Amino acid sequence: MPEGHTIHALAGRLNRAFAGESVRVTSLQGRFAGGAQILDRRVLVEAGAWGKNLFVEFDGDAWLHVHLGLIGLFPVMPLPADLRGAADPEDIPVTGAVRLRITGDGHVADLRGPMTCAVLTGDEVTAFSRRLGPDPLRPDADPELGWAKLSRSTRPIAELLMDQAVLAGVGNVYRCEVLFRHRVDPMRPGKELRRSTWRAIWDDLVLMLPLGVVYHQILTMDDQIEAAQAEIADGQAPRYTADITGDRLGDHFERRFFLYKRTGEPCLVCGSKVRSKPLAGRTLYWCGRCQRRR
Repeated sequence: MPEGHTIHALAGRLNRAFAGESVRVTSLQGRFAGGAQILDRRVLVEAGAWGKNLFVEFDGDAWLHVHLGLIGLFPVMPLPADLRGAADPEDIPVTGAVRLRITGDGHVADLRGPMTCAVLTGDEVTAFSRRLGPDPLRPDADPELGWAKLSRSTRPIAELLMDQAVLAGVGNVYRCEVLFRHRVDPMRPGKELRRSTWRAIWDDLVLMLPLGVVYHQILTMDDQIEAAQAEIADGQAPRYTADITGDRLGDHFERRFFLYKRTGEPCLVCGSKVRSKPLAGRTLYWCGRCQRRR
């Protein structure tokens, strides 16, 4: 399932392609025909994200709500030169079953396989957002709201980090890696976690998630984080971001992690075998030696 950085990056691509433009909205598959009719030929005002949820505002108090779920994709592609301008959405080649297509003068965005695709009002978006925990990628996020829920819970911290009402946007890769980075036992109950440890986890997510937005891949290894920060600081990163459409993962950095999908392999720090087991609907990975209860 795409984690929060993916959805924030998608919102950015939609804004760069369509913001301020009257767009065509169609449902080639037909399953969103009614919603598409409501949004068609409206101005796309702005796309934004809260955790794993995409909210796209159109003029006239109409909002598109998308949750990609496990298999959803929403790439934003530049149109070929011969289709730029006032292209008929049905003239643009189709790949797969397209639930929703947004077409502008220079780009097309095709939504396939989402868990959620709905039209909401502004009040409904506000009500939905209030049920979500703080998102480390949002400037208005308050980590104390997450701490208030986590610190009262007897559930394992590895489960709580995946609860979108506690912390919005974190998925399985980030939960495994951030707990390892801070040597936290994933089975530790939330109420036993120190406030300082929670803030260290939060600050680390605030560090790592924006890198995912830029490069469309999860970076948790120290050397890769430092390299990405250096590229961003010297202005190299935008050229990579501009070429990312969302149809596949970024590949600027080698895909490697401390723990994720490394069951039975040696821990990169202590050499003991990486463990795994199902937790909160996903496979948890951890090091029994580095992440012992203290």
